[in-house]
Amino acid sequence: MTKTTGAAETVGAAGTAGAAETAGAAGTTGAAETAGAAKATGARPKAARAQAQPHPAPAPVLGTRALNRATLDRQLLLRRSADLSVDGAVAHLLGLQAQNVKPPYFALAARLEGFDPEDLSGPLAARDLVRIVTMRSTIHLHTADDALTLRPLVQAARDRELHAFRKGLTGVDLKELASLARAAVEEEPRTMKQLREVLLPRWPDADPQSLAVAARCSLPLVQVTPRGLWRRSGQVALTTAEHWIGRPSEPVPAPDATVLRYLAAFGPASVKDMQTWAGLTRLREVFERLRPQLRTFRDENGVELFDLPDAPRPDADTPAPARLLPEFDNLLLSHADRSRVVPPEYKGRTWKGNLAYSVFLIDGFLEGVWRMEEGAGDGKDSAVLTIEPFGTLTKAQRRELTDEAERLLRGPLCGATTYDVRFGTVIER
Repeated sequence: MTKTTGAAETVGAAGTAGAAETAGAAGTTGAAETAGAAKATGARPKAARAQAQPHPAPAPVLGTRALNRATLDRQLLLRRSADLSVDGAVAHLLGLQAQNVKPPYFALAARLEGFDPEDLSGPLAARDLVRIVTMRSTIHLHTADDALTLRPLVQAARDRELHAFRKGLTGVDLKELASLARAAVEEEPRTMKQLREVLLPRWPDADPQSLAVAARCSLPLVQVTPRGLWRRSGQVALTTAEHWIGRPSEPVPAPDATVLRYLAAFGPASVKDMQTWAGLTRLREVFERLRPQLRTFRDENGVELFDLPDAPRPDADTPAPARLLPEFDNLLLSHADRSRVVPPEYKGRTWKGNLAYSVFLIDGFLEGVWRMEEGAGDGKDSAVLTIEPFGTLTKAQRRELTDEAERLLRGPLCGATTYDVRFGTVIER
């Protein structure tokens, strides 16, 4: 960063001091010649041209804490929103990662004042919200509108995923497969096992898993309820988004509007950040097309960041409250450079094998993991929430974190009559 900034300052200085020296020299040795040449040819003197084209000022630098506060504000994590509905929050956040059933509920509880799990289960049951594979080949919770537009937008990523299974699909006509699969799941929702059983008789030599994956990648398949409803069990059964929502998919949209929405929820951000979030490539030209209506910054490593001109960018010293977030929270997975939230020394510590742990924030940054166990105390209506810090917390930070944990334990996501908050081991060694 120092080298880049210094270079910019040097060039800027040359544009002013250097021009003055040139003008001075022209005044003593070559002013008459320069003026004469200009008069004869109609050209402007070099010094005049240099002054007419000043070197652009370098983009402002946003430090890690400034990026942290801006992102937390847009992620509704500097303060819980009392105004947004669940549908509105899910739309603003461009969806919530939802491989498992519970994480979206905990993600919204950290962001919305007075959140009740029925506030999410209701729209899911009414099909206003759906669970569908979109970004990064993972299940996300989306509004019905976004399911019909974002899914076509990220189809290129699904095509790349499908390419990895090509050896198991030798001789398979993918258009025919998509047609057979659509007819099957629209007749009735099917599990992946049932979908394989539908497709395998047509292509008996193909790999069964590859056939089901091909259907998932080729079609916008949603997980039907009761899957995803709070405290309700249900296996993963699939049908098409169009059939479930009752509307056709939208044409593949231009990505411009999604770039602007991404910046509103995750900015300031680089091109690579958004490509990481979406699982797409070649978005540079979209950002360049939008550049005239965006502001640009640099991070401390000199990486160019884009942002909406009027988006909130709070002061770096703005207080950030303790928050308990679920595994796979959007905040942790939506940037190529995650140092705005995850300190470098803690990178990779919230995973063990294929298991991801719920995390907590102190002063806006990831500082450890937590686990809630219901029925683990003195009775079935009891709960224990264990907190494992990665570093040393101050007494005030432990108190703030305990208060946030007790809020969760007393609330509708747990509702324990007796509970305990403990500082101990969460990640088994």
